[in-house]
Amino acid sequence: MPGPTDRADAPPEDPVACAECGSASPERQYVRILERPTCEHCLLDARKRAGGLADDPYEQFVESLAEALDLRERETGLHSKRVATHTLLLAAHHYTDVKDLREVYWGSLLHDIGKIGVPDAVLLKPGRLTDEEWRIMREHPANGHLILEKLPFLAMAADIVLCHEECYDGSGYPAGLKGEQIPLAARLFAVIDTLDAMTFDRPYRKALPFDTAKAEIQRMAGSQFDPLAVATFLAEEAALREMVAMEFLPTR
Repeated sequence: MPGPTDRADAPPEDPVACAECGSASPERQYVRILERPTCEHCLLDARKRAGGLADDPYEQFVESLAEALDLRERETGLHSKRVATHTLLLAAHHYTDVKDLREVYWGSLLHDIGKIGVPDAVLLKPGRLTDEEWRIMREHPANGHLILEKLPFLAMAADIVLCHEECYDGSGYPAGLKGEQIPLAARLFAVIDTLDAMTFDRPYRKALPFDTAKAEIQRMAGSQFDPLAVATFLAEEAALREMVAMEFLPTR
C-alpha cells in the first residue's frame, strides 16, 4: 500500500533548474556548486572564459553542431564541449595568441565531425567491427579535415581534426605520424579525450576513477601520448580531477 508520500495525487517534485541560465531541460546534466544547481553548459562556458576565450559570433553554431554529433553517437552529456574546454586548459600552457586558443577549442569541439559520413550500422555497432567496417571508421579524420579545410579561419582546427587519432609512436591513423609530426594541439587533445572516455559513463561500462585514468595515461606516455602532453595534464590535475569528481544531480 502506498505510504503518505507515495500518493498518486502528490505534487511532483520541481525539476532541477540552472541558477545561471534558468534551463530545466532533462536533456542537460546539472551539478551543485556553492549550493546552486548549475547546468553543464554554463559550467563549461565559465571554464572556457577562464581559459581566455570570449563569446564569438560563430560559437553557438559550432557548439550546436558538436552537440548534434554527440547525440548521434550517443555520447555522455556534452562530450565534445567537455573535451574542448579541457584541451583549452592544457593549451593555455603552450599558446598565448587568443586566435590559436580559439582554434584549439574549435578543433577539439569538432574532432569527430567526419563521422557524419559513417553509417549508423558502423558508428553505433555494439560489437567488434569487421576489417571493412574499421576501414570505414578510420576515414573519419580525413573526412572531417575535408569539411573544415574549406574555411580559412579554421586551418589550425582542421589539422587537429585530421590528426586527433594519431599516436606519438606512429601507430595511429590516418597517416601514421610520429612525435612532433603531430600538431601539439592534437597531442594535447589525445590525452584529454582518453581521460573523458575513461571517467564518464559509456553505454558499455560505468565511469572509472580518475586515478585509474591517470595511471593509464602515464603508462602510455611515450607510446600513445606525447610525454609533454602528459606532463601538462599532470600540471592541471587538480582542475581536471575536480571536474571528474563533480556529482551530477538527478533530473526527472
